[in-house]
Amino acid sequence: MDRLSIAERKLAMCDLNHWKNQQSVTVPTLMIKRYTRMKKFPFSLNRSVCMPDWSYHGIFRPLLFGLPGRIARDLTLGAIGGLSRIPGGTLVIKTMGHMELSPILEDELAGVPITCPIGLSGSLDLHGVAHKAIAQFGIGFIEIGPVTVREVRSDEPILRELEHEAIVYPDGYSNDGADAIATRLRKGTGHRLPHFVRLRPMPGSSPREALLEQQELLSKLAPYAAGFYIDGLAEGWPSDEAVAYLSEVRRLAAAAAPGKPLLLYLPQHYPIGMLRELVDDAQLDSWSGVVVGEALSEEGTRRIRVGGADALSAQLSRVRLLRETLGERSAIVAAGGVHQPQDALELLEAGANSVQLHSGLVYAGPGLPKRINDAILYERIRNTEEPKAPSFWANWGWMSLLGIGMMIGGVLALLIASTSVLLPYDETFLRMNRSVINRFNGHIIHFMSHDRMTLAGTMVSIGIFYNQLARHGLRLGLHWARTAVLTSCAVGFSSFFLYLGHGYFDPLHAVVAVILLPMLLLTLRGLRDRPSRKPPSLRNDTIWRRAQWGQCCFVILGFGLAVGGVIISLVGITTVFVASDLTYLGVATEQLSAWSDRILPLIAHDRAGFGGALFSLAIAIVASALWGVNQGESWLWWTFLWGGLPGFAAGLLVHFHIGYTDFVHLLPVYVAGMLYVAGLYLMHPFLVLRASGQGSHQAKKELLT
Repeated sequence: MDRLSIAERKLAMCDLNHWKNQQSVTVPTLMIKRYTRMKKFPFSLNRSVCMPDWSYHGIFRPLLFGLPGRIARDLTLGAIGGLSRIPGGTLVIKTMGHMELSPILEDELAGVPITCPIGLSGSLDLHGVAHKAIAQFGIGFIEIGPVTVREVRSDEPILRELEHEAIVYPDGYSNDGADAIATRLRKGTGHRLPHFVRLRPMPGSSPREALLEQQELLSKLAPYAAGFYIDGLAEGWPSDEAVAYLSEVRRLAAAAAPGKPLLLYLPQHYPIGMLRELVDDAQLDSWSGVVVGEALSEEGTRRIRVGGADALSAQLSRVRLLRETLGERSAIVAAGGVHQPQDALELLEAGANSVQLHSGLVYAGPGLPKRINDAILYERIRNTEEPKAPSFWANWGWMSLLGIGMMIGGVLALLIASTSVLLPYDETFLRMNRSVINRFNGHIIHFMSHDRMTLAGTMVSIGIFYNQLARHGLRLGLHWARTAVLTSCAVGFSSFFLYLGHGYFDPLHAVVAVILLPMLLLTLRGLRDRPSRKPPSLRNDTIWRRAQWGQCCFVILGFGLAVGGVIISLVGITTVFVASDLTYLGVATEQLSAWSDRILPLIAHDRAGFGGALFSLAIAIVASALWGVNQGESWLWWTFLWGGLPGFAAGLLVHFHIGYTDFVHLLPVYVAGMLYVAGLYLMHPFLVLRASGQGSHQAKKELLT
């Protein structure tokens, strides 16, 4: 029984538990249309979520593209590779990307299990500096190579062709040599992805010399390779000698690496006419598969050009021809031309089993594998039956109620902070009422009102985020939404203990925490992850690029609020005031403490509480901005809008109302407000207009031009 029929039978018979228990399920890409017509489909993990394209397009790409190509490449790979090698580095990478590959994406390449049909080109990171880091981006396998028996080095410039999104390398043979690569693989790569090693003769080798080199390469690298790409058709040998060479290499590989797949590496510039002859002469159907090469060689030189305007069309024509002639059994890898998810879908539809990324990662950003996985996953589930959403009381409804409770509590706190400010138990603790405080210093009550109103506004904002994340995230099984809301809640409830830093116990806060905590615990019951069924973004159009800048604004805003929350909490449990606070109050900390030994603990309680709440809100904002910004998610844009307004309004208005308008003190609020407005403006077409279809007009216009 062939590979397709086995996979179809698995799909027809499987249920949720079957998929959860599977170690590896083969779902060839060519089956997308065939199995998506089925009535049922198993779900376990949701769509993978964003790698930081926002930082790449908004911050790093403009800087890197201002540097020479070789320096920019080495700096980038060195930075992310170095991060992955320090303790906790891979955790940082995973946290920024929150990459969760669904089992639905699992596949196989020439018999080798892979977690998704996306590979990394070997010539992007010749020295393997960043493989451990890139393995976290959402790829399923890594090409090593080209590999020659001895090192081939070139220090000439690497050039970019920005208009065509191409990269020109001075030498297509460049690599560290077999011994160095074998040593590196023997020491361990820090990831579990399979390696496919591309073997190439030394420049200028004759077929006889190349065979001896291949024998040496196979013996040294066989222990570390899941399979081999055999690269020899670009050496300029006569056709009959090349065919004889390939036949001999297959014989050598069968002895040196028995059972490991061999894929023929087909140069991109290989003429179609010669390719048709090669199909018969080299007996391609007896190989494990074919790799359609990524690079176009410049005649008379060893320079190669990766990417470019014609790369995709060249790949498509060869993939279609190969699939027509080889049938369904042989694996086909499209190793170039992928710069956006639509490119990958077209190649997979044309007959490729997998694609490899190179120039697309440079021009589109590190989130490209995630976006391609989103597109493949969506294609595989789009026509399947949508699972029934859990009932309100199953889990997500409790989080929605928790959010509503936070909003109600915030509104009540706003009313109190704008009127009496002090509650009866506050006056009991102080052993004085507000009139006594006002006689000592009229600014103290205003200052406490300022702390309590900003806390109240933050509570309302948190409640809006929790309610929205529950309704549009937890209810639909979005893994990122669950992580966001539960992490934020954990921080929020933990911050309750900050209130005790100076010895003041707030009974109302304690009662609220006791009421809300069971809602959080009830939310944890039976949560399941499911893929998003919203169409992903397929093209690197203007709307998508603009959204990256908007996403960058909100991520920076969220991190800024997190830093502010931590600082405010630390100040609250230590010095209580900053310099501008004391200037506004017109009194020193020692004078306050001498007047009343209880006023500082009360104010410290307010400050620490606000800092903890702000940090909790910041986590919800950062997580939503990092992981939730996907095409057409209009609810997220409205969440950012309405979730931000209470906090900003309360924070700004109370400062002007009480006359605490120190510019330096309010500068972080002004900057945050600008980031907030800019982010909403930039993301609106991608999140809102794309949801209603209005944003597609610009994309269609760009496609036509």
